Amino acid sequence: APALTVVPAMIGFLVIPWAGGLELGSETVAIMGANINIGVIYIVATGGLGAYGVAIGGWASNNKFSFLGGLRAGAQIISYEIPMGLALLCVVLTAGTLMPETIVSQQLHGQWNIVQQPLVAILFYICLLAEANRAPFDLAEAEQELVGGWHTEYSSMRWALFFMGEYIHLFVGAAFFTTLFLGGWSLNPITGYDLPATGGIFMIALQFGIVLGKIFLLVFLAMMIRWTLPRFRFDQLMRLAWEGMIPASLLLVLIVSIYIYLGWQPYLWTGSVVALVIMAIARPLLPTNDTNKRVGLLGSRFSPPEESISVDS
Repeated sequence: APALTVVPAMIGFLVIPWAGGLELGSETVAIMGANINIGVIYIVATGGLGAYGVAIGGWASNNKFSFLGGLRAGAQIISYEIPMGLALLCVVLTAGTLMPETIVSQQLHGQWNIVQQPLVAILFYICLLAEANRAPFDLAEAEQELVGGWHTEYSSMRWALFFMGEYIHLFVGAAFFTTLFLGGWSLNPITGYDLPATGGIFMIALQFGIVLGKIFLLVFLAMMIRWTLPRFRFDQLMRLAWEGMIPASLLLVLIVSIYIYLGWQPYLWTGSVVALVIMAIARPLLPTNDTNKRVGLLGSRFSPPEESISVDS
């Protein structure tokens, strides 16, 4: 189980473009492990394999707290994979490719995707935190409820492997977000002068440092969110996914598809505004959830009995 958590997270590094092409004489070497034409799907698929490690680890512990933590983690990862995939589809529709290097190259010659599709970027980052079990989405290891969650019965190196996989997953997710929305090693978020796509060793070192800087900023943002926001209840976590994130991401996919069909790519940023307006109009029309409605206990001060009973001494 610990290996199923660490290995899928580590192999996601292979298709991340860390810098442009290194010029070695007449040849250009890509600074990435494997430049495959389905790199985006590869990262999503390998990241989703971590759910098996968490679920098996909780089940194999033979502990009720670990088992419940594994169930929570599995349900959470599956629920937030859906809006993450839909948000990713918006970027793929815009870029017209599944190759991470090509997505970065298009942002070098145009605008960053976070400028064109800010709402999609926000949804994707929230799903990224949920996928990595980061607070406030760390319901699988809630100390107040489940002792330590699915890794309660693990110690020493096995426990360390679980946590190593969690932090590697966060780092790979931040690198993936940098590739999709922050232009990779690009410095200019708006159309204009930018770093070249290829260069010598010093240019490659500069580009690599820019990518690492963006990744560290995203990890720092995740740490700030952990220190700031309280943990959700599990019902709030699932409602956020199924009643909030998934409908919003479906709406964004529809809007992006319409914009691309009509050839309105230069005005794609207005799609986020349109989506926010539609959600603001539709929200009051949706049925309200009364699961948290307070029910008074008969005889208490919130619900006194209709007739008082007196006892004669």
